Amino acid sequence: MHPNDPKLRSFIGVDALSDFPIQNLPYGVFSAKDGLAPRVGVAIGNYVLDLWELEQDGRLDVGELGVFAAPMLNPFMSLGPKVWSRTRARISELLRHDQPELRDNPTLRERALVPMSNAKLHLPITVAGYTDFYSSKEHATNVGVMFRGKDNALQPNWLHMPIGYNGRASTVVVGGTRVRRPRGQLKPPSVELPSFGPCKRLDFELEMGVVIGQPSPMGEMLSERQAEDMIFGFTLLNDWSARDIQQWEYVPLGPFQAKAFATSISPWIVTREALEPFRVHGPVQDPTPLPYLQQKQPNNYDLHLDVGLRAAQMNEAANICRTNFKYMYWSSVQQLVHHASSGCAMNVGDLLGSGTISGPEKHQRGSLLEISWNGTEPIELASDTRRTFLEDGDSLIMRGWCQGDGYRVGFGEVEGTILPAT
Repeated sequence: MHPNDPKLRSFIGVDALSDFPIQNLPYGVFSAKDGLAPRVGVAIGNYVLDLWELEQDGRLDVGELGVFAAPMLNPFMSLGPKVWSRTRARISELLRHDQPELRDNPTLRERALVPMSNAKLHLPITVAGYTDFYSSKEHATNVGVMFRGKDNALQPNWLHMPIGYNGRASTVVVGGTRVRRPRGQLKPPSVELPSFGPCKRLDFELEMGVVIGQPSPMGEMLSERQAEDMIFGFTLLNDWSARDIQQWEYVPLGPFQAKAFATSISPWIVTREALEPFRVHGPVQDPTPLPYLQQKQPNNYDLHLDVGLRAAQMNEAANICRTNFKYMYWSSVQQLVHHASSGCAMNVGDLLGSGTISGPEKHQRGSLLEISWNGTEPIELASDTRRTFLEDGDSLIMRGWCQGDGYRVGFGEVEGTILPAT
């Protein structure tokens, strides 16, 4: 049976609303109370399956012993799509309810299945490079209307190519890492000279991260098929943004310090293969892209996303956004094709941010800049609490999943709490 088969069941009990059924099998890096160094695991229900234990026991063979003992996924990703697919199929086989190999081996089961509550999750990849795109037409239009007016919302180049900028790989962190409020140059329109101090308009951006698992050589372009084969998987991504620092610095070269201080990703990477049943066509692209960006197949995904904001004085998060990855105007494949089109080499471990994911409705806006309309429309939370931008002590939680027939393929969550600047 194919690992995506909806009829598959694991011998491990998995709730229908769990993000991690046997049809998912996302990869991450974890450590446990056994004192061993971080190594590679797969999420199944409320457990982490220790792939290093299975590899040592001869149950998994990817050709190079020790790949799963690494504290990052890069060595495994470098083995290529055929190994990725074969390994996922073998893990699925070991976890099936009708296969006794692991099910009826209590000693191995005890070693290889670590309760999620006993696992510490780490950054799953060594990030080689980080590029952030700007690919939601709704988001780009909303921001354009705010700052340039309705008649000049989209810049002339936006409908012709995926717009992006190179960010900082050094400050990509795993979800759960606290984020310190950045400091920078600030110059509101009402003052003549800039000052230096803590950001006052701290924001999030709801994005998906694309994890590149295969390299491409410098000087060469990519076809649609080649780009697809290079994508190992997807992760939730929060592109933290200092809007007031950005407002002063972004002309003429775009974001710099306003985005460099932190980018959070979820600890689990859902493979491209696991998302295959949820492919959909994206929005109609008008004008038709240049030939190198044209797509022959659907490259978007029906992927539900929501965002919760828990203010410092609140016990539970209030939902502030519900949207879907399918709305993205430029697909992840198009972003990768365009990124390499100049001859830019791509590396194993490169991370591409999708850009803020907003939909056509007000409740589908993927940033506080849009939700509060640049601070002019505060949002009401519980406990008589209002927000326009993030305050110290606030926590932001993003979740995402694809809904199957009786199961969901989910990403867990990416969470971050804001610490004071000093």
